[in-house]
Amino acid sequence: MNEQETIAAVLERHNHDGTRLMQILRETQEALGWLAPETITAISKGIGWPRAKVEGTAAFYSFFHLRPRGKYCVLWSDNITDRMLGNRELMQRLCEKLWLEPGRLSEDGLVFVNTTSCTGMCDQGPALLVNYRAVTRMTIDRVDEMAELIRNQVPLAEWPAEWFRVEDNIRRKDALLDHGLVPGEALAAAFARGPQALIEEIKASGLRGRGGAGFSTGLKWEYCRAAPGEAHYVVCNADEGEPGTFKDRVLLTSYADLVFEGMTLAGYAVGAQKGLMYLRGEYRYLKEALESVLARRRSEGLLGRRILDQDFDFDIEIHLGAGAYVCGEESALIESLEGKPGRPRIRPPFPVTCGYLNQPTAVNNVETLAAACLVAAKGGAWYAKLGTAKSAGTKLLSVSGDVERPGIYEYPFGVSVRQVLEDAGAKNCVQGVQVSGPSGVTLSANELERRICFEDIPTAGAFMVFDCTRDMFEVARNFAHFFAHESCGFCTPCRVGTQVVARLMDKLATNHGSPYDIDELFKMHRLMQGASHCGLGNSACNPIFDTLTKFRPAYEKRLKSLDYEPAFDLDAALSQARQMTGRDDAAAHLLNVE
Repeated sequence: MNEQETIAAVLERHNHDGTRLMQILRETQEALGWLAPETITAISKGIGWPRAKVEGTAAFYSFFHLRPRGKYCVLWSDNITDRMLGNRELMQRLCEKLWLEPGRLSEDGLVFVNTTSCTGMCDQGPALLVNYRAVTRMTIDRVDEMAELIRNQVPLAEWPAEWFRVEDNIRRKDALLDHGLVPGEALAAAFARGPQALIEEIKASGLRGRGGAGFSTGLKWEYCRAAPGEAHYVVCNADEGEPGTFKDRVLLTSYADLVFEGMTLAGYAVGAQKGLMYLRGEYRYLKEALESVLARRRSEGLLGRRILDQDFDFDIEIHLGAGAYVCGEESALIESLEGKPGRPRIRPPFPVTCGYLNQPTAVNNVETLAAACLVAAKGGAWYAKLGTAKSAGTKLLSVSGDVERPGIYEYPFGVSVRQVLEDAGAKNCVQGVQVSGPSGVTLSANELERRICFEDIPTAGAFMVFDCTRDMFEVARNFAHFFAHESCGFCTPCRVGTQVVARLMDKLATNHGSPYDIDELFKMHRLMQGASHCGLGNSACNPIFDTLTKFRPAYEKRLKSLDYEPAFDLDAALSQARQMTGRDDAAAHLLNVE
């Protein structure tokens, strides 16, 4: 099949529907290797969209390539936990073996090596993606062997299977991971109650969103059900992009039935007939296994038409993301599902009234939907007894970093940070703990009695541990570069601010900083919190603020001088730039970061 025939087949498979552009681009790239200009043109004609709109979507996502990437595209996970395990040294060794520079295609067009954001393998790093297939537990020996395989152009199917093994590493189970339900049990219980009674049980349970925001699941479903629309939709947010988080990966690997049953429950509750799972691009390797589970559920009468012989039709599709952290925000995720760049929408309206295809949509996290099955099967009162007064149920924690037993730990809400550290085998003395990823909170050693719950420390699930040998400045610097890379660019405070923060951190890292630069970091924190369009910009400076407040010596030892005599008046310079350019966003020109 030639290129034109390949593109035509992909377009036909997706009914020439522009809202499925993400899947069209992905399948085309997988078949052809990259998205050439003529490929973009053919797709735009095939779906009837302007070419600029198609190219705009392709250019937005890290995993779509508008330039050749060779036969092998090797992307090293560059999360701080991978760095702690030596990923940079291993990547450099691979590049030396292959005679290439990171970020540049090899001269023979064979291989491309670079870094990417966290791949969700923090419990078994250093990790990387080869042609978007996850490879875990990299070592010097594996690097050397990989270089030989690439040089000899050995197909991935013939690489050692052990390299692609991804373990669950479940260390502690509680109500969710040890649920004991059989497929269909929660659905049968829900059908016996009826949709409105199911919503009341969910409300009575106190179940709140497990993606980090903690909104009442029952209220979300109730608002969605009541919203007028031609159709209602359920979306499972499986875009687990927060560095240090991998709990959803485990649920999708070993508890997919529970997740899909939770989506079906949500569809029954809100009156939807279609569910969409937005699976992060880094979890591409899970897609075939998940499709197999969906097929089995259809054959068992748990999906499709007349589920369990009830007057209820519901089915689920899996859509893959393409490497954009911001798509974890529900409105950005919906934009991506519609084939557009994943930029957060202005809210209101909220997705429950105007979501996917402008119809009422309930967007829930993987863990939330799995937990809803427990409520449906065992009742809201039973579930509400777990956890604390304001945080019902249990929480999955993705523990990584300086611990002997990284992996998944499930606890009732209210567990102390110290208890988690003891169970995971924290090494040496604990210096800091990053809870809920870079957008969360950094705890110091004197805060270990604090509790994981909405009353104290809410979390999406990440739990990264740093012992006394770690440099907390470098931890914050890694997070700063993560946010600079992942900003969607929609608003100036975030687009410019994240770049400024990353550059200030680099300046301090080379011992060229001064107390003035530390003051500027605090100013950027205040500015971005108050002026950014979405949660990414609002939380981007959280790790900077926390580490500056709690680990200030890590910054001060890098200062060129402790004498503070600023030679550069930023306010005066900005005023002059505005006069010269006549633009309010003169800061971007002054700092040359656009």
